[in-house]
Amino acid sequence: MLSIALEGFAISLGLIVAIGAQNAFVLRQGLIRSHIFVVCCICAISDATLIAAGVLGVGAWLAEYEQGAFWISMAAIAFLVVYGILRVKSALDPQAMSISESGEDNLATVVFTTLAFTWLNPHVYLDTLVLLGSASSRYDGPEREFFGIGAALASFIFFFSLGYGARLLSPFMENPKAWRYIDGGIAIVMFTIAFSIALPLL
Repeated sequence: MLSIALEGFAISLGLIVAIGAQNAFVLRQGLIRSHIFVVCCICAISDATLIAAGVLGVGAWLAEYEQGAFWISMAAIAFLVVYGILRVKSALDPQAMSISESGEDNLATVVFTTLAFTWLNPHVYLDTLVLLGSASSRYDGPEREFFGIGAALASFIFFFSLGYGARLLSPFMENPKAWRYIDGGIAIVMFTIAFSIALPLL
């Protein structure tokens, strides 16, 4: 059972470590120390929920609803473009963040933004419902459950490591130029992902 859980852990970790919109947002929240625990919990619990659905075979059922995927993609594109524009504006007028002050952002805004980055990301459905769901289909009963537990554990470890590990970069974040590069880089990630989602729809 342990080897099966480790397999789920490794596959899940391999899917989520890639730089994406959600990861960039978690990293930024970690750097400014703003509601990190809440952000990490939302990301990890959402992932675990989708992984459980994938392991239970929900992905095959949802694959029949193409219009649902289309509207999720359209909402994701709009959200990513708007957030990317906000990061561009921030990069053009950077200010050194006060790292010592946490919880600077409004909690409701942070919760909404985190949920949007998670649930409006078409790739998360592919990774959790389809890829992890397919990988777990080789197992039955308790073995499939252990696979899902291992995959979900990878999400918890990754997001909390990313959110709280960002603090190690805090000494470099008092320079406004550093935030120009960070926000500029995040904007590029947002626009690139929005384009990659839109391209198949063109």
